[in-house]
Amino acid sequence: MATANSSLENTGAPALHHGCPQPRPEWVPEDAGPAFATWVLQGARPSGLVPQGRPRVRRKVLSLDDYVFGVLGGDPMVVARAITLVESNAPAHQAMAQQMLEKLMPHTGAAKRVGITGIPGAGKSTFIEAFGCHLIEEGHRVAVLAIDPSSTVSGGSILADKIRMEKLSRTQGAFIRPSPSGGSLGGVARKTREAMLVCEAAGYDVIIVETVGVGQNEVSVRSMVDFFLVLMIAGAGDEMQGIKKGVIELADTLVINKADGDNIARATAAQAEMRRVLHYLHPATAGWSTPALLASALTGKGIDEVWRVTEEYFKTALASGELERRRRTQAVEWMHALIAESLRAKFYAAPEVKARISAMETAVAKGKKPPMAAAMEMLKVAGLD
Repeated sequence: MATANSSLENTGAPALHHGCPQPRPEWVPEDAGPAFATWVLQGARPSGLVPQGRPRVRRKVLSLDDYVFGVLGGDPMVVARAITLVESNAPAHQAMAQQMLEKLMPHTGAAKRVGITGIPGAGKSTFIEAFGCHLIEEGHRVAVLAIDPSSTVSGGSILADKIRMEKLSRTQGAFIRPSPSGGSLGGVARKTREAMLVCEAAGYDVIIVETVGVGQNEVSVRSMVDFFLVLMIAGAGDEMQGIKKGVIELADTLVINKADGDNIARATAAQAEMRRVLHYLHPATAGWSTPALLASALTGKGIDEVWRVTEEYFKTALASGELERRRRTQAVEWMHALIAESLRAKFYAAPEVKARISAMETAVAKGKKPPMAAAMEMLKVAGLD
């Protein structure tokens, strides 16, 4: 409600403002006439209708051809909506998404797929922004698929990566798409692979997948990218991470970030330590020796060297046939993952399972039935024994 002095004519009756009455306020000056009134601004009509002259803006419903031609034309708005389509769980959307991807497939595969991870606080978003801006200056078109962690309580995500990459998001030739992880292992959204194909078909020649950064569970992103970069910082226990193997043995390049100011000496020491660790680990890619580099996303120092090494990796992997072999293996693994996902969905959607699953959960929770026996019984109920 907003109150304002209004020089209304002395009619004795409340005036109307956009059809709403304007009664006198609770307090008015002693010598005030009926010209003083309260403006009642109605925020929503009971009928839910928008006032005339201000029609509600509705987005155009895109057809299959609209999606395909829009993506191939590089329209960022259509690319964003196409990714929303593939992320949807609605059966109708999933069917159209698969038809769209089938038409886009001949236009995919030419991009360099780069995965970037690191512990929280390693400066992933800042590094990707500096890295992406450098690539665009080099004449590339860059798509960033930034995966944000989903809350285990509410299921929501902040999706703040696009805000943190403000400069890159305003740069011509860049596309940033934040997506919730949805609790996926390794911090990778369930539909990230399909989103990558959409971006490739739209003409982006470097696809960067930024993961949540959960330390040991990065196998999923490794299984969908060509080049895997692990971002580290000095003094955060990352050296021990290398000794424990874990994510370090999946890396094609290690980058010690924040190598600037008073931190240069510590970053240099961390680089030397990681080089010693890498000496004892089997390379993630055959024929390639994993380097440990220094960089500062804040100053931009070392960013060009990271890209030079990345390009050298792709030349090596392409010449040896490792790149083609990896992508073929990834495609087969993707198929099996989709089969497992589909079977899981159909299992829990089966009426027989819905009817008995609650009672079985209670029996397992109370210790009346072993989990394995309960699982086998439920599979038998679903006809999958």
